[in-house]
Amino acid sequence: MSEEKLMSKKKPAYPVNKKLDGYLHRYNRKIEIPIFYEDLLRFAGSVVVYDSEGEDTLWVRVYYSDFEREEIDLSLKRVYSILHSDGSDGILEFLNVDAVDYCTFGNSKPFRIKIRNILNDNYTYFYVKKTDASRVYGLELEHMLSPYNLNFLVYGDTLIEEHIAGIPGDVFINDMLPKCTEAEKAQLAKEFVKFNERCMIRLLGDMRSYNYVIVPVHDFDHVVYKIRAIDFDQQCFEGKLKVYRPQFFKENFKMVELVRTKLQKNSVDQYKIEERSIVAKRILSSGNRIKRLVSISKTDDISLEENIDQLKLQIYELTKDLNFKKSTTMGEVLSLALDFVKRNYQDVNMKQILDNKL
Repeated sequence: MSEEKLMSKKKPAYPVNKKLDGYLHRYNRKIEIPIFYEDLLRFAGSVVVYDSEGEDTLWVRVYYSDFEREEIDLSLKRVYSILHSDGSDGILEFLNVDAVDYCTFGNSKPFRIKIRNILNDNYTYFYVKKTDASRVYGLELEHMLSPYNLNFLVYGDTLIEEHIAGIPGDVFINDMLPKCTEAEKAQLAKEFVKFNERCMIRLLGDMRSYNYVIVPVHDFDHVVYKIRAIDFDQQCFEGKLKVYRPQFFKENFKMVELVRTKLQKNSVDQYKIEERSIVAKRILSSGNRIKRLVSISKTDDISLEENIDQLKLQIYELTKDLNFKKSTTMGEVLSLALDFVKRNYQDVNMKQILDNKL
C-alpha cells in the first residue's frame, strides 16, 4: 500500500478521431440518438440527493421547465428503446422517466437516468456523458478482455452507457465486508487479485473503491463475489504503473489486507497467472476486433508525452522487453502489453502452474 500521491493532474477529454469513429460505426456502437449531453444541461434547478443514511451522494436531482421536460422525457425514453430494445416507439407508452440526476464529482460529470416500466414498476438506469476517446477505448477493452459484455452508444459528443449493477466497492468494504464469512473473504481476496491483474494488463487506471462494484452471485449453497469496473475515464493516460494497480490506492487498503491474510504467496501467484492466461485467450478470441482497436490507439493522441515516457520505462523495468523503450504513443505501450501477455501466457495450463514451472 502506497501513501504517495498517485494522480496529480486532471485528465483532459480527448476527441474521437476519424478512425475510431469508423470503428464504432463498424461495430454498431455509433447510432443516431435523439438527445445530446448539452440538452440535459438546460435544467432549471436541482436538489441534493441523499442516501439512506442521510449522507450527500454528490449527485443532484435536476428538474426542467414544463416545456423542456416533455421533450426531454420523450427523447430519453427513445434512447432507452435504442439501447435496450429495437429502437421502435412501441414501448414508449409503458415507460416513465422517474429521475434525471447529475453528478458534480469526477471528470465525466454524467447524467444518470432512471427509467421505470409503469406496468410492473421495474426500473433501470443508463448514463449520458460527454464523449471521450479514453472512455471509449476503456469500454471496448472491458467488453473484450473482461468476463463481462458492455452496451454503449456514441453519437457526436454524447456517450450513452448502460448501468452496471452491483454494490459500490466503498459501500461494500465499509458495511458488508465485516459481515462476510471467512470463506467469502478468501474468495473476495482471490477476486481482488484477479481484478488487480486485469486492470494492470489492459492499463485501466484509478480503480479506487468507488470506481468498481462488487456483484454477489448466488451459486447453489453459497454466494460468489465478482468485481466489475464501472469507470473507464483513466484508460491509458497516467504515467505511473501503480495507477493501473488497484492495490496501491489507500481506498482499497482493506481489500489488500484481505489478500495478505487470506492467501499464501503461491496462491496469489497462481491467480495472477490464471488471469493473464484467460486474458490472453480473450485477446485471441476477439480476433480482428481487438486488432483494429489497438491499431487505431497506436496512432491516437490519448495521453501526455511525459506520461508515455514514464510508463514505458516502468513497464520495461518489470518485463525487460526492450520494445517498450521504443514506444512513442500510449497505444503502442498498450499494444506491447497485450502482446506480451498473449505471447507468454496463451498456452499456460494448470499442470504448469501446479508443477511450479512458471
